[in-house]
Amino acid sequence: MKICRVEKPLVATNRIPGLEHRHLQVVLDGKNRMVAVDAVGCTPGDWVLCVGSSAAREAAGHKDYPSDLTIVGIIDHWAED
Repeated sequence: MKICRVEKPLVATNRIPGLEHRHLQVVLDGKNRMVAVDAVGCTPGDWVLCVGSSAAREAAGHKDYPSDLTIVGIIDHWAED
């Protein structure tokens, strides 16, 4: 799992089948920007828990889902160091 901060939504109008109705978010992990499937409904500025690899596909909805990173939780309180 990774702790990331949601930076902004990502809008992609053309998507492969199965990805059409999922929200995408740009997340920041330190200095790296990544795109994550939003499975929980977070907003910009939220601190979130993200999973990768096969856990990301399962969390996004199915083991065949094309995701490398999925947001699985919103952190209620996080003191940024």
